[in-house]
Amino acid sequence: MPPDLASRIAEHLALVSLAMAIGLLLAIPLGVLAARRPVLARLALAAANGLQTIPSLALFGVLLTVPLLGGIGPAPAVVALSIYALLPLLRTTVIGLQGVPAGLVQAGLALGLTRRQVLWAIEFPLAWPVVLTGIRLATVGSVGLATVAAAIGAGGLGVFIFRGIATVDHGLILAGALPAAALALLLDGLLGLDLGRGGRRLLAWLTSRRWSAPVRVRPLVLVPVALVALLLVALLLIALLLGPHQAKPVITIGSKNFTEQVILGELLVQQIETNTSLVVKRQFDLGGTFVLHEAVRRGQVDGYVEYTGTAWTAILKRPPISDAQRVWKETVKRYQSQFDLTVFPSLGFDNTFAILVRTGDAQRHQLHTISDLLPLAPTMRGGFGFEFLNRQDGYRGLSKRYGLVFRTPPREMDLGLTYRALADGQVDVIAGNATDGQIASLKLTHLVDDRHYFPPYQAVPVFNSATLRRHPQLVGVFTALGGRLDAATMRELNRQVDLEQRQPAEVVRAYLRRAAPEAPLHPAPPPPAPGPW
Repeated sequence: MPPDLASRIAEHLALVSLAMAIGLLLAIPLGVLAARRPVLARLALAAANGLQTIPSLALFGVLLTVPLLGGIGPAPAVVALSIYALLPLLRTTVIGLQGVPAGLVQAGLALGLTRRQVLWAIEFPLAWPVVLTGIRLATVGSVGLATVAAAIGAGGLGVFIFRGIATVDHGLILAGALPAAALALLLDGLLGLDLGRGGRRLLAWLTSRRWSAPVRVRPLVLVPVALVALLLVALLLIALLLGPHQAKPVITIGSKNFTEQVILGELLVQQIETNTSLVVKRQFDLGGTFVLHEAVRRGQVDGYVEYTGTAWTAILKRPPISDAQRVWKETVKRYQSQFDLTVFPSLGFDNTFAILVRTGDAQRHQLHTISDLLPLAPTMRGGFGFEFLNRQDGYRGLSKRYGLVFRTPPREMDLGLTYRALADGQVDVIAGNATDGQIASLKLTHLVDDRHYFPPYQAVPVFNSATLRRHPQLVGVFTALGGRLDAATMRELNRQVDLEQRQPAEVVRAYLRRAAPEAPLHPAPPPPAPGPW
């Protein structure tokens, strides 16, 4: 089991607790109003239905752009989970209240009770079993959906699932999926422990006073107590996760959601911890290039490792060029002027896209270059990651440069799954990364880009310049990393994590111990100085 399993479960519980509390605060009052107004009920349920149809990843992505929610992290995730909880909570509240016999309501009014007193003393206790059903459904659904929140840096058990998919590690996938399933069953079981009868007894006790007493309204406290309890649980979990207040400044390091990025993020973290007194926070396994780029621009993440080709074509929208030094220099200038971001010299390796086939196919058909693939392409199936199919330096440009046409349109899937799909014969060609450890382990062959389509993808630390102005000692820390990490070493570090199941922090720590006395593998140019630090 992963060493941080307990903290991930706590993060998951905090997300679900906050989302359910907010969902109940919105759904119960709205449900009470809607139950008495058929037009409002139709409108409210239609709106909740409409929100429910939005794919979860799409909703998380939209909420990332809402400034009030702070971009990445738990805030947009909690909002999204609350929205998805609304429909079952609202629907069951309306159905439960509308199912109370009208004769009982009339009898209560005839006895002199006010409309509000009838609601709390008669209608809501009778509707409670139906409302509870909605709470159980929403809770179980929230536990499942909260795993998707890991894509936007909200943490939780989804971190293991996304990491496992990226590395084709079934153990990691199960480490996230099984506890999430167990948590959903546990919460559903706790909510179903005859709480319907217990709730009615509590409500009966709460409303047992004579209504002729001077107090005119005896409010129902069960729902407020439950909401307060949920909020307290969530806040307690958040407090435990945050730990004691740190007096020192905190630097947040991010990464994308695949093995190499987590390793490189850990490399930055350990360099800062070793060479400065700053406290470092890890915000790894974020959704992708654009999520992380926006987070660094906004200052939610202070730095991460990017690839120059990705920065040049995907972020800056420039046409691919093959001159590595020119791409780096131009990226440095444009990142500083457009985004106030500083791009450091290369760590020493170029992680270009790698067009991969099975080694058996390469030997059988004498495939050495991408051009060799052209006669066979109409009989083959392609499978590519989401970014590769949509980026300017991805499949569309590649197929145009080479005239590459497959038997059917390429399958779109998570990058980590493409390796297993190729090895298992589900597809015949994929686009991986040149430094991935799975290339050798799965017996795949990297075809040479003989027409020089792909731009250079040198790994470079990218930092928010405002952070560097506050902490100028970081400039020297990252400059010292320039040229120290070659492609073979990076491939070996990836292999140790992907195949030997070692923790990235352990792998990086061992690498730094070995590499500490070494000189840079490739002399790095001086860091850019676009402005005063």
